[in-house]
This record gives sequence, structure tokens and C-alpha cells, in this order.
Amino acid sequence: MIDVIHEINAIRRQVGTRVLEAGQARTITVTRVYNAAVEDVWDACTNPERIPRWFSPISGELREGGRYQLQGNAGGTIQRCSAPHGFSATWEYGDEVSWIELRLAPEADGRTRLELEHIAHVGDERWAQFGPGAVGVGWDLGLMGLAGHLGAGKTVEPGEFEAWSASDEGRQFMTLSSQAWGEASIAAGTEPGQARAAVQGTTAFYTGTPAESGVA
Repeated sequence: MIDVIHEINAIRRQVGTRVLEAGQARTITVTRVYNAAVEDVWDACTNPERIPRWFSPISGELREGGRYQLQGNAGGTIQRCSAPHGFSATWEYGDEVSWIELRLAPEADGRTRLELEHIAHVGDERWAQFGPGAVGVGWDLGLMGLAGHLGAGKTVEPGEFEAWSASDEGRQFMTLSSQAWGEASIAAGTEPGQARAAVQGTTAFYTGTPAESGVA
């Protein structure tokens, strides 16, 4: 059993903008504090033997300038790497290209604050339809998996994850995550009706069941 409410509340979500050379971009940022040292969190996020235990199988050259590919997900190029403080990479999924930046910082009592920022062009069609939850729900799931791996050494098995995603508990997590991203979107200035529609679309996509949005 997973304490869904605890897992949802353990993550801080922010929606913002950034100006790139190619124009304005939207950003989502997820932040979570882990009861593990920076070096351990860094290794869990960059070691090809550990990444599949909490995220997805990965192949390629995990070094600055190298290409990576997550099985059944995105691939890209690692643009910058500063161990154990963070890295940046492209996030290429289909014909869409966005960027991710991972930042790690020590907290009190030997803990680590992980901050992941996902950056996408304003014209991104996925964002227009689903809002920040398009990628935000997936990152919420990933950070929860990392917590289980760091805390209890759990390994996320593909079949087990699929079964959990289809369970009442899994659908509750994804529904609440989608709603939380809707609230973060409104806090960033999105019109409530637009945010509500995006939440409903995101919830239906992840759970297969349309749900009423909890955003105001």
C-alpha cells in the first residue's frame, strides 16, 4: 500500500516561463526532499544500473555530449553534467523537443533536495491540450518511484507498475497529481476554465476515466 496523500503532498509543483534563444518557453518544476545523501541521489539518477529500478530501462552513453534513450519514452542528448550537482539534457519524444534540468542540493540532516525543471516551447501542442500535467504527472510518478528506491531499495517492475496504475490507488494518485498541476497552473496565471479543461484531459489520458477537476 502507498500513502497516496503523503506522496502527493511531498512534491512541490511550480509552473512558469523562460525566454530561450528560440523564443518564450513554458516550464514546470518539481521539487522533493529525500532522506539520502547528495551522492546517493546523484548515483540513483545517473547510474544506468539503478535508473531502471525506479524509472525506465535506459541505454546510450550517459556522459556529457552522449545520447541516451529511455525504453518506451524519450531520448536525447546530455548537454551539461556537473556531478553530483546536476545535469541538463534534451528531451526528445516523437517530433517534440523539450529540455530537462536536474539540480541537487544538500539539506539538513544529510538529506537532499531534488529539483527537476522541464522546459517546452509555448507552441507545444501537448501543452495546449493538457497543460502542465502533460509531463507533470509523469514526473510525479517518477519522483515517487525514486523515493521508494532510496528509502527501501524497491525496484519498479514494469508489470507491477502497470497493475498498480490500473488500480484504484494508482488512479487516485494520478487524479490528484493532475489536479495539483491544475492548481499550480492557476497560481501561475492560467485562466481557471482553461486549467480545468486541461486537468480533465490529463486525468482521462492517465486513468482512462474522465474526472471532475478539483481546481477552483
